[in-house]
Order: sequence, then C-alpha cells, then structure tokens
Amino acid sequence: MSGESSLKVLAAYVKPHRGILVAGGLLGLVGSAAGLAMPLLAKYVVDAFGENSSMAGPLLGLTIAVLVGAVVSAGGTYLMERTGEGIVLGARRRLVDRMLRLKVADVDRLKPGDLLSRVTGDTTLLRSVLTNGIVDSIGAVFMLIGAIVMMALMDGVLLLVTLLVVVVIGGMTALVMPRIQKAQHQAQEAVGEMGAVLDRALQAFRTVKASGAEEREVEVVGAAAEQARDRGLQVAGWTSLAGVSTWMAVQIAFLCVLAVGGARVASGALEVSGLIAFLLYLFYLVAPIGQLVEGAVQLQNGLAALRRIREIEDLPGEPVSLAAPVGSDPVGVRFEDVVFRYGDDRAPVHDGVSFEVPPGGLTALVGPSGAGKSTVFALIERFYEHQEGLITVGGRDIRDWPLGELRATLGYVEQDAPVLAGTLRENLLFAAPEATEEDLRRALTRTRLDDLVSRLPEGLETAVGHRGVLLSGGERQRVAIARALLRRPRLLLLDEATSQLDAVNELRLREVIAEVAAETTVLVIAHRLSTVTNADRIVVMESGGVRAVGTHEELVGGDDLYRELAATQFLVS
Repeated sequence: MSGESSLKVLAAYVKPHRGILVAGGLLGLVGSAAGLAMPLLAKYVVDAFGENSSMAGPLLGLTIAVLVGAVVSAGGTYLMERTGEGIVLGARRRLVDRMLRLKVADVDRLKPGDLLSRVTGDTTLLRSVLTNGIVDSIGAVFMLIGAIVMMALMDGVLLLVTLLVVVVIGGMTALVMPRIQKAQHQAQEAVGEMGAVLDRALQAFRTVKASGAEEREVEVVGAAAEQARDRGLQVAGWTSLAGVSTWMAVQIAFLCVLAVGGARVASGALEVSGLIAFLLYLFYLVAPIGQLVEGAVQLQNGLAALRRIREIEDLPGEPVSLAAPVGSDPVGVRFEDVVFRYGDDRAPVHDGVSFEVPPGGLTALVGPSGAGKSTVFALIERFYEHQEGLITVGGRDIRDWPLGELRATLGYVEQDAPVLAGTLRENLLFAAPEATEEDLRRALTRTRLDDLVSRLPEGLETAVGHRGVLLSGGERQRVAIARALLRRPRLLLLDEATSQLDAVNELRLREVIAEVAAETTVLVIAHRLSTVTNADRIVVMESGGVRAVGTHEELVGGDDLYRELAATQFLVS
C-alpha cells in the first residue's frame, strides 16, 4: 500500500469524527494561544521592573493565561481521547467483522495470535496517529506559526537565524521517518509472531505438560519475544534520533540567537527585555516542534499498523446472505466428477469424485485416512470451492445457493466437536438461538445429555471452560450433536460423530442417528464401522476417488478394501 493510498485510508477513518476532532483541535489551539501570550507578558514584567512600575497587572495577566490555557487544553485533550476510543472501537468492529467473514482457506494460512495482535495492538497504534498524531500536529502548526509571528515582531534578524537552524535540522529528521515506518511494521509483525507462538502452546497446554515440554516452549516463546524486543529497539533507536533533533534544533538556535542577539543589544538595536522575550519564544518552539516530530513518528507508526490492518480488510470475504432455510424437507446431495485441491501446487484431494445421496435416510462415507472424506463436508459447506465437476444440494448447484441459506439448511458436527467458552446452554443454542425450551429438552434427551445436566452444579447455566475443557471428550461430542440437531437441518453432516463415545453411548447415538435419518438426510463419516453397518448406503473412498457404493452386506461380499476394514474391526467372521 503506497503512502498516498495510506493517507486516503487514514482520512476515511477520520471523516466520521471530523466534527469532534475540529472542536478538540480548536480547544487545543485556544489553550496554546493563551500560552503564546506568556513571553510577551514576561517582557512587560521585565519592563515594569526596570521602570519601578507596578507588576501586579502583568503578573495577574500571566496567572490568568496559565489557568485559561490549562483548562481549555484539558477539555481539548479529553475530546481527543474520547474520539480516539471511538475510532478504535469502529476499527476493531470492522476488523473483527472482516475476520469472521473471511474464507476458510485464508484463515487456514493465518495465525490466530497474529490476528489477535492486529485487533488489539495495531488498532491502538491507529488511535494514536488519528488523534494525538494528526490533531496535535495541526495544533502544533498553529502554535509554531503564532510563535514565529511574535518572534518576527520582536526581531526579524533573530528570526532568520532561528529558522535557518530549524530548517536544516528538520530536513535531516525527515530522512529518518520512512525508516521508522519500516521498523515499526517489522516490530508489529514480530509481536504478532510472538502471539502466534504463545497461542500454539496455550492451545495444546495439556500436551505441552504431558510431554514435559514446558522449558522448550518457554525457550521458543522467549526467542520470539527477543525478536520482538530487537525490532522494538530498532523503532526506539530511529525514534530517539528523530526526537533528539528537536532538542538539538532549539539548543543550537539558542546559542546562535544568544550570540547574534547579544551583539544587537550591545549595538542598541534591541532591548534586553526584547532579547529575553525572544529567547522565551525560542524555547516556546520546543513544544510545537516536538509535537510535529512526535506526530510524524506516530504517523509512521500508524501507517505501519494500517498496512497490517488493511492486509486483513483487503482479503475477500464471504458474501452476506439470508440465513433462514427455505423448506423443511430432506435434501439430497450429488457429486459428479468433482476435482478439488487445496492449492495449485498440491495434488488433488478429490480426483473425479462421483456419488449420490438421495433425500432422507443414512449414508456413510468410509475409507482410509487421507481418502478425502472430510473434504466432502468442507465442499458441501462451501468452506472451499471445488475446481471442476458439479456438486448439488437439493438438486440445485451448490454455487447457486445463497451461502447463508445453504448453511442454514445444514447441520454440521466437526471431527473434534469444538465447544466454546461459556455456559452449556449458550453452546447448545449457538446454532439455533431461537430454539424453545421444549426443543432443548428433546435434544438433551436424544443425546443422553439430560443426565449430565442433572449432575452439573448449575445445570444448563454451568460454565464449560475454555474450549469445553471441563467436559469429557464424549460429552463435548454429544453437545456438538445436540447443537446440530437443534438447528433442525435438512441435511445433517456427522464427521466421526462417535469417535470419543463409549460402547453404551455409541449404541444410544446409533439409535438417535436412525431416528433422525427417518426425518432428514444424514451423511456420516465413520472410521468405526459399527456405527454405520445399518446405513442405507455406504460410499467407500480411496485416494481421492469413490471405489464402491453399497450396503454393509454388499460391500463385505464385493469390495476388498471394505472387507479388510470390517475384518480389522471384527465386523465379519
């Protein structure tokens, strides 16, 4: 993203808040203007002291200027901070909205920790540049202009000396700014990488402990933290170099003005009080010049953060469409010569897959690992788009379905049966928030979760912990199945739905699946063939293709691979 386009994007963030930003800027300007009067009032105090006049008036004026400047500036600062929080809120909402609407393929290559860093750290940097950076810089420009005007009224020669020094050092500082942006972008990437590494360890927390890998993971995260520190030090180095230029400019200008001004006082061209006032204005330049440098630094930081935010916002999202399903009758599925690969440089996962699932009843997908079974579900849900062939749901090309309508037609139980942090009720109603208490009770009974609810200290309102850690694997699986059933799907997709159940609960779930299959279409992926021996049809997959379709008895007698799978599970004699 070029510098010009970045500034246009920044302007888009500012536009909704421009009224408050202008008001805050004006308050800051008024507060600064009150401060501009102080050196002039100091001149009057010195003159009054030299003339033995009363200093009450000038001192009172100084006091009022200080108080007014402080109050008005405080009001401006509050408005700026308030606006900054509003900008951050809007940016975070847009970014989260984009993240949750990204295509699955894009999320697969991104790292959760880095995504979190973009929502938290990068948007915070954006707030700094949009409030303190831009608005304070505008106020600093007015302050600088005001101070220069007052200095010109004091002595034009000394003003030229001052400007010469400031311009030379300012030009040198401008060369540093692009380096700050580059260093800040690298620093934010390093922080995101550190978050990703830490997230990896936390997501597999029990595995880390069981493997005795705490020290190794600490070292890995520590190395990422050191990388972030090193990148941060680069930012600090360039920022310090830019910041010290303000001090250098004023100090060198002070020495030059003191030398030239002293000579002009000696020649009678300038009064001592005028030189004192000019020097006060010179030091008064420290604040606006410092704010301009700081604003430039924050702008570079903000542009670096904006690049990372825009990297996500510019990714194509899934279309937003109607979420309500149309109809309630079971729907069938047909795959016709489907070809799919996860990347152009990867081998096909599906290479001419063809099979048909009629509406209603139970159909099972079986086969060795890597045969492409779970990919069938991913393509039906349109998490990915197939490259060749035809997929229909309910006799309709899957690409012609509005995405929200398609997914509202489906119920999907993933292989690892994810459960979200929250209460048991929240998890059960996650896919069907409009479900009634009767619907909920029926789903609990069907999946034999009613016993679990009765044992929990707060029933359905019991918190299940991060990723459902307070539930057993089988309980999480049953929660996921109940959640899918509450959706009342026209097509139910079950990926290894019984893999973590004991024999008793598996038998009960087989009965549930048979009940559901009488009402809707059920498509099951199963490694445990005992779950699907009574299926209406079984599709045997191998090496990205379909090798056989039939009932359990037909396949045992007619397909070598299926017979081998069944024999290893003692399902044939």
